[in-house]
Amino acid sequence: MMSTNAYDGHEDDQKKVVSALGGKKGLIDSGLPTLVFLLTFNFSHSLNKSTTYALVLSGLLTLLRLVRRETLQHALSGIIGVAVCAWFSRSTGHARDFYLPGLITNFAYGIAYAVANIAGWPLLGVMLGPILGENFAWRKSPERKGVYLKASWLWVGLFVSRLAIQYPLYRANQLNWLGTARLAMGYPLFFLVGWWSWLIIRKVPTVKNG
Repeated sequence: MMSTNAYDGHEDDQKKVVSALGGKKGLIDSGLPTLVFLLTFNFSHSLNKSTTYALVLSGLLTLLRLVRRETLQHALSGIIGVAVCAWFSRSTGHARDFYLPGLITNFAYGIAYAVANIAGWPLLGVMLGPILGENFAWRKSPERKGVYLKASWLWVGLFVSRLAIQYPLYRANQLNWLGTARLAMGYPLFFLVGWWSWLIIRKVPTVKNG
């Protein structure tokens, strides 16, 4: 038997959603090293120095999370991501390839979210359903499933827009513009789409098993 329980923006659920999508700390752990890479390369024009500084900062952020006994999930993801970016750029000798893993990731996420939506298994529902206590019971509610589909399409739009703007800059080797676009379409768009997703999802009652 299932029952519904409306939650028009409970603070605890909002925090769960933000945390599941990466949270502010997760964005800092992944965003600051990228900014350091761009600034260092602009001043030094040294690929090795730029990647080293980015890796050191990422390592320090991970250490900070450890000392403060905070979750290491996003910090570790951040340092692994920076390490992969550094490996790509050092392997090719091109600074622009520091951003190549991000392009690949956006492409993969865009495809995954779109395919999952078409298949009727929106990834936001898959991720957030268990966190919000409804597991996969939301699939039996057309309204609840609908908001997960709608919100997930927002993320498809985010990933596609990043590729549409950043890939041409990558191909043209416009490093400064590419780095700027990466930063501008990182923090601001992430928060915008995350908040917009929350506004959509919270308007339909959660579906509880019981």
